Amino acid sequence: MPESSAVRIQDLAAHAGAQVLVQGWLYNRRSSKSIHFLQLRDGTGIVQAIVARADLGDEIFERAGAIGQEASLRVTGEVRLDPRAPGGVELHVSGVEEIGPASGYPLSKQAHGPDFLLSRRHLWLRSRRPSATLRVRDTIIKAIHDHLHREGFVQVDAPVFTPSACEGTTSLFEVDYFGEQKAYLSQSGQLYMEAAAMALGKVYCFGPTFRAERSKTRRHLTEFWMMEPEIAFASLDDVMELIEALVVFIVQRVLETNRCDLETLERDIAALEQITAPFPPMTYDEAAAQLAQRTDFTAGADFGAPDEEALTKDLKQPLLVHRWPKQIKAFYMRRDPEDERYVLGVDLLAPEGFGELVGGGERSIDLEQLEAEIDARGLDREAFEWYLDLRRYGSVPHAGFGLGLERTVAWICGLPHIREAIPFPRTLYRLRP
Repeated sequence: MPESSAVRIQDLAAHAGAQVLVQGWLYNRRSSKSIHFLQLRDGTGIVQAIVARADLGDEIFERAGAIGQEASLRVTGEVRLDPRAPGGVELHVSGVEEIGPASGYPLSKQAHGPDFLLSRRHLWLRSRRPSATLRVRDTIIKAIHDHLHREGFVQVDAPVFTPSACEGTTSLFEVDYFGEQKAYLSQSGQLYMEAAAMALGKVYCFGPTFRAERSKTRRHLTEFWMMEPEIAFASLDDVMELIEALVVFIVQRVLETNRCDLETLERDIAALEQITAPFPPMTYDEAAAQLAQRTDFTAGADFGAPDEEALTKDLKQPLLVHRWPKQIKAFYMRRDPEDERYVLGVDLLAPEGFGELVGGGERSIDLEQLEAEIDARGLDREAFEWYLDLRRYGSVPHAGFGLGLERTVAWICGLPHIREAIPFPRTLYRLRP
């Protein structure tokens, strides 16, 4: 059969009774004197391919028995329905061709430690759990684009090289920019989305961001992906509504598309099925009062991972915490007109103790206030002149947020560590593979 006629494993059931070609890799094998049960994977699923000595003869049978784990194969055979088999089908083999041999595959069936697996991440991705996670991640990305386009947003790409900090100067990766000036890897595309919103109304960017934080927690990466929408003529309430609708849409799409992957990951699907609007809102002061009763939290401080876990571990819905103390939020946040000590910001905390997924709010349009904040925080005024122009020429109330992709993947998949939510994690002590 020509290679172009190959059938994907996920589509085999539609070809019951037909002779097909399947291309993939040997995932596992069980053998007896007369039959090999080859588990063949192709990225869409795993099928059991039955190689019988009586059907194929001694030479082909012995050759099939010598194929190494993760060798690449072309297998032809008849598709037969079998409800006991994974995916409900089996492949009764009529021919096997080894394309790329494999010998001594390093990821054996025995248990391996996380450092061993992370150092071989390029191979570990082939295993069931990482593959399932990446399929869920893909669905989440598609869902984000679909929902925002349906709501009239335009995708605008933000630069990765930036001249200044956005989220604070202590977590910047500095880059030598042709030896003449300093540049930094982007912490956020938000400032550029504010400019784009003044041109297009409703915009978003979706790309990699970088934080040089010396953190080794299970919720931090030095390189991660973030989706950041910005809306002209919008308020804090508008942003909270969008966050809620988007998160519900994402969860529903994953439940529709990736139920088998969630089962592979042993995720509590019933918990995800309870994610419906509305999400409970809570002011920072209300949250701080709860924490004071449960932990040694000091009012006025930012939430750490233990605080977020304490607030959400028993919740079934995400929590929207709004109106934060101004000193712990970014310089560009709009102050609460009812209480200048606070800003009109909001964080979305995932239930089951997974913590913050989203941070955002209204942006200040007060030019003098922004100038004062930039000076007070020791930021380079010249680097922000272009941003201040947005307040000089036709500024409007506007708001937005950032959604961390890997944290969202970790929550929906129920992953114990965020490094499992990205194909090739970059952490404080890991730059390879």
